[in-house]
Amino acid sequence: MAHPHSSNDGSTGMIMTGAIVTVLLPLRLPAPYHYAVAPGVTLVPGDIVRVPFGKRAEIGVVWESETIPPDGIALKTVAERLSVPPLNVDQRRFVDWVAAYTLTPAGMVLKMVLAVPEACEPPRRVVRYAPAGRRPDKLTAARTRVLDEAAKEPGTATDLAERAGVGAGVARAMAQAGLLEALPAAPEPLLPAPDPARPGPTLSAAQQAAADALRTAVAEHAYSAFLLEGVTGSGKTEVYFEAVAEAIRQGRQAVVLLPEIALSAQWLARFVQRFGEKPVVWHSEIGLAEKRRAWRAIADGAVPVVVGARSALFLPYPKLGLIVVDEEHDTSYKQEEGVLYNARDMAVVRAHLARAPVVLASATPSLETLANVREGRYRALDLPERHGGAELPAIDVIDMRANPPERGEWLAPALRAAIADTLAAGEQALLFLNRRGYAPLTLCRTCGHRMQCPNCSTWLVEHRSTRAHHCHHCGHTVMLPPACPACGGVHWAACGPGVERVAEEATRLFPQARVALAASDTLTTPKMAEALIADIIERRIDIVVGTQVVAKGHHFPALTLVGVVDADLGLSGGDLRAAERTFQVLSQVAGRAGRAERPGRVLLQTYQPDHAVMRALTSGRREDFLAAETGARASAHMPPYARLAAVVLSGPDETKVERAARALSAKVPHQAGLTVLGPAPAPLALLRGRHRRRFLIRAERDLALQAVLRRWLEDVRVPSSVDVRVDIDPVSFL
Repeated sequence: MAHPHSSNDGSTGMIMTGAIVTVLLPLRLPAPYHYAVAPGVTLVPGDIVRVPFGKRAEIGVVWESETIPPDGIALKTVAERLSVPPLNVDQRRFVDWVAAYTLTPAGMVLKMVLAVPEACEPPRRVVRYAPAGRRPDKLTAARTRVLDEAAKEPGTATDLAERAGVGAGVARAMAQAGLLEALPAAPEPLLPAPDPARPGPTLSAAQQAAADALRTAVAEHAYSAFLLEGVTGSGKTEVYFEAVAEAIRQGRQAVVLLPEIALSAQWLARFVQRFGEKPVVWHSEIGLAEKRRAWRAIADGAVPVVVGARSALFLPYPKLGLIVVDEEHDTSYKQEEGVLYNARDMAVVRAHLARAPVVLASATPSLETLANVREGRYRALDLPERHGGAELPAIDVIDMRANPPERGEWLAPALRAAIADTLAAGEQALLFLNRRGYAPLTLCRTCGHRMQCPNCSTWLVEHRSTRAHHCHHCGHTVMLPPACPACGGVHWAACGPGVERVAEEATRLFPQARVALAASDTLTTPKMAEALIADIIERRIDIVVGTQVVAKGHHFPALTLVGVVDADLGLSGGDLRAAERTFQVLSQVAGRAGRAERPGRVLLQTYQPDHAVMRALTSGRREDFLAAETGARASAHMPPYARLAAVVLSGPDETKVERAARALSAKVPHQAGLTVLGPAPAPLALLRGRHRRRFLIRAERDLALQAVLRRWLEDVRVPSSVDVRVDIDPVSFL
């Protein structure tokens, strides 16, 4: 029997034949398990192995060696060592660190490292066939067609059969009869390497100073942390490309994390222009075969540069020399399912363990990052001006109380006039609204009944493009019923705008303009996003109506007007970061205007023109806003001046969830520096059919918060039907 064990000394020595090892499996298990090492087998910590587990075999990682077997346990034996490089000690320490910090079983973190189990297996040999020797005089028509196709281009039995219009059995029988011969398997081609010697663009003095600092840090092979801060369009990407080039020259690996990898077409084009080849790209849209090849090459140390979503941070880099987190403030870096982690923060830890620099890049850094700069943990590199002489756009507000749009419409007269002027000048406009769909709420005009999700505490969002109502949390979809289920009324009202409704209005107001919609549910693949971006750059689109997917990092030379339809949207909801996020999002989207030689203009439709966020944006006095926001956080004893954690209980039976919440409440820890609020229904009290109760914990920064939470949760028995999820440093409060 396998036996659980939890210690880990991080040893790297060789394990002799007949020893005992602990193996961490990529499963939700509390600890690694003991296994025996078979005679004649030599293992080292980090080796990837196959082991028996229950009635099946599992792939795991040797975590450490043991000399004393557990009492009274007959150990199973490691089945085999797989022919992939071992995880080095830094990678294993990272798994343990993330698990301890997030209060997650280490096996679940390891599962992110072993993201492609197929990559641990030997590559499947693909047999290709060509005609063998002289063709016989008598052949069936089917076999003749197969030989003709093989003569044109060798292929697999299935491929040749499809091309010849016959069954695959015909081609396989021909191979057995000697009519087709198998060709030698071609080695998998190496991935082309980016060239760090290619000349980059001419840098300004400020860019050159920042690039020199980053190159020096990479060459030192030591941990350091930088905030690369610069206004939108200041050339932050070109600066950290110089650090990437230095990592390649040093023979080390560089990782660049992007918040919207599906919209990275322009970033990749700039990379190719600088280095001549694409980096390896890692995100959820990549096919299994490509992922298998990339994972294996990364583990072999054959990939110098990876660009990817947050999950790319956990890939097995043996020679990690640089991590860049672009748009470090972006909330997309927080993983909200499975292991709950913030990739920005984990990137700092990963760099520290690998003795490598980490660069956090942003035009609007988070308050947490700015606090780390003030406290001396990070070094700030500032790019205060747009590259190439372009000027920042002028930002003005449209007071919707004094200048509202027509009834039932969403674009104020001043914004309409600005769009008309922009189009007349042959330039492009962007209308920004961070709300998908056509309308966020549909109700019955007779009785007020609202279309609500049966699985979540939220309204259904109308999408005219699919003629259906969708829940953006669980995916529930229904067609609008012809009659109200509550009163039988037949008149429905769509309340409020989404981007589809704004696009409809823009099309009606400017019938000659070419209007395009850009949202996560309309750009479902990287290719679709790339095509849209190309259309904007090539001036095949006049008005873009989009959500935050078009607010990040794009360079559209002819786009000179940005209109924000509802600048107040993010200021409600009780989120402690609401003002900060709104400032960041609006600054980012404003930065799309006037990035080339044409001056830009930004109009914010708002009912709160005197709000601190609006004043900071229109005056350009960001420091005033940051000072006020920092002071408010300090007074309220909130991050970054304290730590937060959320404990969320959920389950299909509301009574059991409530009972478990009361049991935890009875055992709430009481100590100095700790405040526990709750339990209370979560803002989304019903999510995906599960009832939810939440505790919110606030702690002093020097308190060992994880240890306190671990003792508390271990002290209460919670039924298996109730899930307990701990979120350290929560970003979302839903």
